[in-house]
Amino acid sequence: MNRICVFCGSATGTNTLYAETARAVGRALARRGLGLVYGGGSVGLMGAVANGALELGGEVDGVIPRALQARELAHGGLTRLHVVASMHERKAKMAELADAFLALPGGMGTLEELSEILTWAQLGLHVKPCGVLDVGGYYRPLVAYFDHAVQEGFLRPEHRRLVLSGDDPEALLDAFARYEPPLVQRWIDAGTT
Repeated sequence: MNRICVFCGSATGTNTLYAETARAVGRALARRGLGLVYGGGSVGLMGAVANGALELGGEVDGVIPRALQARELAHGGLTRLHVVASMHERKAKMAELADAFLALPGGMGTLEELSEILTWAQLGLHVKPCGVLDVGGYYRPLVAYFDHAVQEGFLRPEHRRLVLSGDDPEALLDAFARYEPPLVQRWIDAGTT
């Protein structure tokens, strides 16, 4: 594992713990010699995670669509800034560059990025670790949703295991390093209606 993609908000949210933790994640990646791949912005949690990594000399790849380059205030101090044509290209480029995916707090865009990369794992398109950092209980409802989806028969237990979660950045990164993907042979049951 060489690079971790972090999905997170372009806002800082209402709890100062979100930005503090984002910066701590960036620093943790740099200390471990892991590169950061993220959305390329200089604001919100995106800026905090990038700045944390850069403070300790970490390698940071930002990926930003041309249309958002000015709106999200593309970070000017990155190791590399990849400017792409669309959101689809952004997600594909981040997936290509990264060896694992971690979601920090964020809004609809963060949820969409996480959902897509989890779906790709469910379909067997990649076997990279995916997880959510439950900062201050932010992802508790989402984790409960995944458990509920299993109980209700919409998510297979082996697919539920595709989502790692925890509230400590170092422990979650350790879990990523130990990750063994579940054997996923199919995502639907034949004969169901």
